[in-house]
Parts: sequence; C-alpha cells; structure tokens
Amino acid sequence: MELNEIIFYILAFIGIVAALVTVTANNPIYSILGLIVCFFTISAHFVLMNAQFLAMVNIIVYAGAIIVLFLFVVMMMNLNDLPRVKTHILWKVAGVVGAGGLMLILVASLKVSGNLVQAQPVANIGLIHTLGKVLMNEFLVPFIMTSILLNSAMIGAVLLTKREKRIQK
Repeated sequence: MELNEIIFYILAFIGIVAALVTVTANNPIYSILGLIVCFFTISAHFVLMNAQFLAMVNIIVYAGAIIVLFLFVVMMMNLNDLPRVKTHILWKVAGVVGAGGLMLILVASLKVSGNLVQAQPVANIGLIHTLGKVLMNEFLVPFIMTSILLNSAMIGAVLLTKREKRIQK
C-alpha cells in the first residue's frame, strides 16, 4: 500500500464519519460542524487528485460561504424553542431500507470497479494554469457569456435592494 492510498482511506473514513454526524446529530450546530469536516475531507481528496484549484474553491465557497449561511439560518430560527416532532416508525424503516439499498449498490459497484485509488496523479490536471488555458482557448465564448450573466445578475441585485430617496419638505 502506498502513502496516497493510506491517506485516501483515512480521509474517506473521516469523511464518512463526518457525514454520519451531519445526518444523525440532534444539535444543528454539531450537524454543521460535521458538514465542515466533510467539506474539508473532500477538499483534501481534491488535493490528492492534484486539483488544487477545486480544493481551494471548495473551501472558500462551501466551507466558507455556505456554512456561514447555514449558521446564520440556525441562529435566526432559534431551534431550541421548538418542540420535538415524533416521527412514525414507518419513516425510520423506510430510511433504513433506503440506506441499506444504497449501501448494497455501492458495495456492488466497488466490487465490479476494482481499485479506486490512482497510483500516481496525472500531471497538470486540475491546476490553475491548465484550467486557464482551457477556459481561454476552448471555452472562451461560454466563459465570457457566463461572466456577462453574473455581472448583470449582480447589477440587478444591487438595483433591487437600492431604496429610493424620499424628498422631505
């Protein structure tokens, strides 16, 4: 077993445990913390695949912005005041059956596919330099159209939130 394989399996185990904490935690703050750990393990997997740009975007966008949004929503909802909702046993049975079916499909696909860990990462895939070349050569028109769309959406959001000044007499 190589070092990359060992790191992959350790990160996969931590990611699965963090995902389980996210789903099963009673406290929403613990659930959000589990989600943060899961996002960081996904970013570490991107680094193992030599995709540093995707790892940084994942940390900045998901572990930064989305988690702040989740924390803000949890604080605004004040979930401690809400009574606990009792779920029916059939929903729990359906969840266990669905999770077991998904686990069966995953194990069967792993058995068919064989080794998931790549021995050596492919050079220059996922690097910012390579991504920039592809964006500016092959996908220049869609890249420019997307930037125009995002710019117009930003201007529209600013105009929608801008209040008119009232003239006082």
